[in-house]
Amino acid sequence: MAPSAFLFIVWVLVRCASGSFPLAQNVTWKSTNFKTLLFWQPEPSSDYSYTVEFSAIGQNKQKSPHCIQSSETFCDLTSYLTDLNACYTADVLSGPPRGGTSDLIEFPHTTSPRFCPYRDTEIGRLDFELIRNEDKTSTTLQVTDPLTAVFKDGRQLSIRDIFSDQLQYKVTYWRNQSTGKKVLQSKNSNITLTDLDRGESYCFIIQALIADRSLDNQLGEMSQTKCSKNEKPSIFQVFSLGVIAAGVLLLLLLVGTVVGITLVCYRHRKKALRRQKGLPLQKI
Repeated sequence: MAPSAFLFIVWVLVRCASGSFPLAQNVTWKSTNFKTLLFWQPEPSSDYSYTVEFSAIGQNKQKSPHCIQSSETFCDLTSYLTDLNACYTADVLSGPPRGGTSDLIEFPHTTSPRFCPYRDTEIGRLDFELIRNEDKTSTTLQVTDPLTAVFKDGRQLSIRDIFSDQLQYKVTYWRNQSTGKKVLQSKNSNITLTDLDRGESYCFIIQALIADRSLDNQLGEMSQTKCSKNEKPSIFQVFSLGVIAAGVLLLLLLVGTVVGITLVCYRHRKKALRRQKGLPLQKI
């Protein structure tokens, strides 16, 4: 038999054998704050299962014990992607169900896209507290950096611990019930805004911004919108009841005086008109 014919027969046999183990599809990474999972489709039948192999680029492949001959369609690789600056790929292999065997030497597999934790993990929603300063003309936003799935020396790291000076904050704010918005970037987690109208209510949204990432992947998830209270002082907050009462009394006296002067002027004018006409004066 010619070598080419033999290779063709082998290829056909492999294709036929692999047909019993459908290839995984839509293999994707999902990572937030370095909590990283690999997903794929479809769910396997009882006739086959999935095994995940992964490796940093240029290194040997390894397997997660929890993702060998599994009936799941995801694999948590968080604890294995320890070099956050490396890039990884993973293969989802289709093979016999748990406890089953196969004569295949190489199982059909689907390779994932490349994933680089430092560059690709999504940054989750930030939380912050609004503090209106005593002068009522400025507001400070105190940001709480979310924790990640990364531990070092027994301590859970925050996004600030990992990104350091590359972590900034994008603040979008606007006067409540207004459409005009302003944007501010800050490297400090205590952000003071001073261009606010005194006593007005303002609304704020904050996002993490990683400066050394590509432009389309710099921003994290938007925070919840938080609005300050409308602190325009009422007349009762500005003046005491005694001052208000005195003001009302003064206003009444002023009105009474104006009415009295107007009435006197009217009487004098009427008398003057009667003299000019030679009419006898009458009591008014």
